[in-house]
Amino acid sequence: MKNEHTSGKLVIAYSGGLDTSYCAVSLSKAGYDVHAVSVNTGGFTSEDIKTIESNAYKMGVSTYKNINAVASYYNKVIKYLIFGNVLKNNTYPLSVSAERIIQAIEIVQYAKNIGAQYIAHGSTGAGNDQVRFDMIFQTLAPPIEIITPIRDGKLTRQQEIDYLVENGIDMSWNKAKYSVNKGLWGTSVGGEETLTSDLPLPESAYPSQLSKKGKEQIVLTFKKGELVALNGSLGSPEHNIALLNDKASAYAIGRDIHVGDTIVGIKGRVGFEAAAALITIKAHHLLEKHVLTKWQLQHKDYLSSFYGMHLHEGQYLDPVMRDMEAFLENSQDKVSGDVTATLKPYHFSLNGISSKHDLMNARFGSYGEENKGWSADGAKGFIKILGNQNKIYQHVNS
Repeated sequence: MKNEHTSGKLVIAYSGGLDTSYCAVSLSKAGYDVHAVSVNTGGFTSEDIKTIESNAYKMGVSTYKNINAVASYYNKVIKYLIFGNVLKNNTYPLSVSAERIIQAIEIVQYAKNIGAQYIAHGSTGAGNDQVRFDMIFQTLAPPIEIITPIRDGKLTRQQEIDYLVENGIDMSWNKAKYSVNKGLWGTSVGGEETLTSDLPLPESAYPSQLSKKGKEQIVLTFKKGELVALNGSLGSPEHNIALLNDKASAYAIGRDIHVGDTIVGIKGRVGFEAAAALITIKAHHLLEKHVLTKWQLQHKDYLSSFYGMHLHEGQYLDPVMRDMEAFLENSQDKVSGDVTATLKPYHFSLNGISSKHDLMNARFGSYGEENKGWSADGAKGFIKILGNQNKIYQHVNS
C-alpha cells in the first residue's frame, strides 16, 4: 500500500470479523484516516456494539459508528420479500444478500456525509458481496475510490491471521470454526461442511439450540400484507418479526442449507436458520391463496422470483425494482386477516386463516360438494366451449 494517503479520509464497512479487522489494521498502518462503520440490520445487541467498538479502536481506526438500520431494512427490502413470498430456489429467504444492500447504502451515505475520499470493504474476490458493495458504492458515489485489501491481495484466512498476530492483534481467530452472520431476516452459517456437497451442518453449528418441547399455537395478524400483530399484540412489523424469531427459534425451527448460483458464476452452499422469515412468508402466502384471484397469484409468482433474483444479484438500484415493488404493494390491498400456526420442535404447521376478504365463501358453493352459482346445463355448456380449441386441434391434426 502507498503512503500518499496520510490525510485521506477512508470509511470501512466494519463487522469486527477477521477480514474487516485485517482491513482496519492494514489501512491504518498505510496512512489512511480510517473511520469504521457497522450497520445494524438486526444482528447486534447493545453488548455486541460495545465489544465491536472497543475492538475497532484496537485496530487503529479514528472513529467508530454503529448505524441502526433495522426499520430501514424492513421498509426498503424485507417488506417486499414478504409481499412476494420470496424464497430463492424455493428455500432461502435471502437473509444475507438482502442485508448487504441496505448496509452498502447506509455506509456510502455516511462516507459522503463525512467527506471521505475512500471507502473500503473486506470482501474476497470469490463471493457475491464484492459485487453488491461495489455496485452500490460506484452508483451512489462515483468519485469515491473503492479499496479492497483482501480481494486485491488474494489473501488467505491464515495470511490475515498471521498479519494481525504480528501486529499485536491476537483475538483467537482460529477458534471460530463457523462463520455466522445474524440479521433480522435470518442467520447464515458457513463452515467446512458447506464447502462440499455431501455433508450436513452439525446440530452444534446453529446459533439457536432446541430449548422448548411440545406444541405452541400462535396467531399472525396481517394488514395489507404486513405483520402488524403477534398473538393479538400490536407492534411494528420489524418488532413482530424479532419477537416471532425469539419464540420460534427456541423450537430450532427454520434450519436448512441453501444451494444456489452465485453472481460470479459458481455454485454456492450455505447453512441458515430463519425461523421468523419462513413462518412469516408461509403464513402470508397461505393468506394470499385465500384472498387473491388466481391471476394475481400467477403473475405475482414470476414477478416475485425476478425481484428476489435482481436483489440477490445486487441490482437493487435499477428502476425496474421500484416498478416491481409498486406491483407487489398494490397486490396487498386485500391481504388482511389472521393466520394460525403451531410451533413444534424443528418444524411448524399452518392451521388456517380468518379474513373478511376470504374468497372461499360458502355463499357461492363448496368445492366438490355444492354448487349455488350455476345450473347443470350451464356447467355442460361451459365445459363444451372450454374444450373447443383442443377438440379442433385434435380433429385437424389427427
